[in-house]
Amino acid sequence: MKKDFYEILGISKNASPEEIKKAYRKKAIEFHPDKNPGDAQAEENFKAAAEAYEVLSDQNKKAKYDQYGHQAFEGGNGGGGFHGGMNMDDIFSQFGDIFGGGGFGGFGGNSGGGQRRVKGSNLRIKVKLTLEEVANGVEKKVKVKRKIQAPGVRYKTCSTCNGQGQVLRVTNTILGRMQSASTCPTCGGAGQSIESKPANADAQGMILEDETVSIKIPAGVVDGMQLKVSSKGNDAPGNGIAGDLIVAIEEQEHEFLKREGENLHYDLYISFAEAVLGASKEIEAVNGKVRIKLEEGIQSGKILRLKGKGIPSLNSYGSGDLLVHVNVWTPKTLSKEQRQFFEKSLTDDNFIPHPEKGDKSFFEKVKDMFS
Repeated sequence: MKKDFYEILGISKNASPEEIKKAYRKKAIEFHPDKNPGDAQAEENFKAAAEAYEVLSDQNKKAKYDQYGHQAFEGGNGGGGFHGGMNMDDIFSQFGDIFGGGGFGGFGGNSGGGQRRVKGSNLRIKVKLTLEEVANGVEKKVKVKRKIQAPGVRYKTCSTCNGQGQVLRVTNTILGRMQSASTCPTCGGAGQSIESKPANADAQGMILEDETVSIKIPAGVVDGMQLKVSSKGNDAPGNGIAGDLIVAIEEQEHEFLKREGENLHYDLYISFAEAVLGASKEIEAVNGKVRIKLEEGIQSGKILRLKGKGIPSLNSYGSGDLLVHVNVWTPKTLSKEQRQFFEKSLTDDNFIPHPEKGDKSFFEKVKDMFS
């Protein structure tokens, strides 16, 4: 089971952005590979701290994590999810700024002094889902136009940084000689520059190509949620790693059903006769039609709750309910015989409203619905 991000950084849920940043820096220094050479557990702790900081330092991601936990970011890359796919190159390329511009306390932006690998830019797309697809989960195939390295492009080691992707600077301070690192201005951190490229490639040796990407979307996602498909963004020059494909979910409106979190609402209209005599009605549900029985004398405004017929929880805690709102339809025109019948009923005691003590008011029903 994945460890809680707040526990990893040793902070509370109310921690400020500065406290989150400070806690991550402390953990990163403690478990940095340069301080713990050959220690696999320290490296795992280093990665876990970076994953935690990636989410908690972003207000939108943090809000989703607080509401849905780890499940908020899973399911977007064929099972690996938003997390779990980070490697050391991801961490050094994305979080080097936390260490003051590429290095801190003598530690560089790479593990064991190896070359820093640049990550390509991310791509973003929007995927529209029907309510049925949201309820059941779906695999979508989308066409993405992404940059890839052109066939035949050749790179050479950057002469400025000697392939490291960074340039080191040593300054004398009151505490002694301090070393810091920054991205190489010549190669942009790639460690390589172009030696030759095809005529159709851009300045970085890239061409645009269409690719069909398969996206597994779990049941229970919400409108505006973002999933990540690792390594399906733009390629990076040389031996860099590809960026990611960020998938934003857009939920389409259903013709009959209205979503409220994990619950669904359905307005059922019945005739006066059906309300008096009772009826069997077929209603729309997210997984097909459902038949329900209405008791004799059912009142307009009655809410019937169908357990488990709503949207599955993203955290796999079951499903919401389908709430059926009963509305008695009043005819606007009557025949002569119909009017005579209702005129007689005006003085019939059986037709005069006699709400029972247990009957709830409209406001009580609304309160129950949201409790």
